[in-house]
Amino acid sequence: MTDRLFGLPEEAFRFTVPRKGLITKTEIRVLSLAKLDLRPGQILWDIGAGSGSVGIEAARLVPDLSVWAIEKDEADYGCLLENIRTFNLSLRMNPVFGKAPEALRDLPRPHRVFVGGSGGRMADLLDVCWGADTPPGIVCNLATVENLGEVLSWAKGRRIEPDILHVQVGRGQPIVGLHRIEALNPVWIVSLFPKVGEDHPGEGGRE
Repeated sequence: MTDRLFGLPEEAFRFTVPRKGLITKTEIRVLSLAKLDLRPGQILWDIGAGSGSVGIEAARLVPDLSVWAIEKDEADYGCLLENIRTFNLSLRMNPVFGKAPEALRDLPRPHRVFVGGSGGRMADLLDVCWGADTPPGIVCNLATVENLGEVLSWAKGRRIEPDILHVQVGRGQPIVGLHRIEALNPVWIVSLFPKVGEDHPGEGGRE
């Protein structure tokens, strides 16, 4: 556990070791949270939550934020539950064991959605998230060109102008008294928000 207020290291979370590369890295998490533009009292869906690092950081940062963290993998879900207890967020984080988009249908409508994993059903998932009325702001973390292409195609069909950020992070690593840069996997952060004036999921709760 760390006393850092923002940008927690991966080691602050419990996550499944064989797939540790799937946890949202600190640098990507910080940028994704900035793109989400969260406000007090909002509802956030964290889809493909894994260890819950994004939702946990969001809940720690934003007063009265209600987070619904959806995870389909049993081992990851166990880590999610443990991390919620570790950070004392049981009152504001709602874990959901299930696969999106089916697991989303009975949840309260969100103001913001973070997509960390789609289970191969990105377009269906985005359809349910966007909904017919009061669409939320959606931020997707994408590690494959196939998922990027699917998100951009979906956005084009909806006449949504995506905000696309390609992030390549390198971290310094010691090597025989010197230092080298070790590259992390590149990630696309794609933000999909309603046009200003059409709808703006702002502050406060939602029915």
